[in-house]
Amino acid sequence: MTVKIIVDSLADIPARVAQELGITVIPINVLFGTQVFRDGIDLTTDQFYEKLTQGKIFPTTAVPPLGTFIETYDKVAEEASEILVITLSSKLSATYEAALQATKQTKRKSRIEVIDSRLVSMAEGLVVIATAKAVKAGASFDEAVNLTRKNMGRADVRMAFDTLEYLKRGGRIGRARAFLGSVLRVNPVLTLKDGEVFPVCRERSRAKATEHLYNFAMCFSNIEEMAVEDATTGDEADKLVERLSAKFPKERIYRSKVSPVLGAHVGPHVLSVSVLGDK
Repeated sequence: MTVKIIVDSLADIPARVAQELGITVIPINVLFGTQVFRDGIDLTTDQFYEKLTQGKIFPTTAVPPLGTFIETYDKVAEEASEILVITLSSKLSATYEAALQATKQTKRKSRIEVIDSRLVSMAEGLVVIATAKAVKAGASFDEAVNLTRKNMGRADVRMAFDTLEYLKRGGRIGRARAFLGSVLRVNPVLTLKDGEVFPVCRERSRAKATEHLYNFAMCFSNIEEMAVEDATTGDEADKLVERLSAKFPKERIYRSKVSPVLGAHVGPHVLSVSVLGDK
């Protein structure tokens, strides 16, 4: 039986990696006023951040229409008898619910399992990549499901910002609300805990926030996968990769861009490190 994996675009998996591993990506929508763009398809990352920083309209995001999920399932089912769908945290988006609802309306009756990763960005992406590698190596559907659930607890992320303004506007600030007020312009470091945004610390400079990301990655005793992401500060991310190569092979560190949909909530100067491993 052929197993295929579907994921939402907020996993931030580089297109080349998704293609190599046979991962199907469903784009989530980003809106500027009445204009609707599919994440990574109708709007490039560079175009998005230019509109975000220079435009007057604040972007919003939306789950794809139910029909998009149904059509994707039916298309993938043409070559797969078993489909594993992995979504970003249900506490941050209704994507999981839409993905689940769509399983009841497919024309082709393949076996479909939908998992709420309780993660986002490349923390979600690394879990998906690990599962896709296992499937490519011959893992069964049940083995893929079990591996995904196991790795959800082994994936962690730290994100450094220069402002919480975008999270505040987008309503996704979660427990990081404790950082609001006078600290909107400091450098907060956030993570995900139980599927929602959670505050870690607040640093007084960008350099110290970046150092926190470095120390976070260095504390792992075993690293299976690692990723570094940025939005508009590629040089900064590349320097961090160079430092982290002392801990983990540089050629195995995924370099990814924070997707437009996630960028609408985190802003243009986000820098993050995601790790799949053991502390």
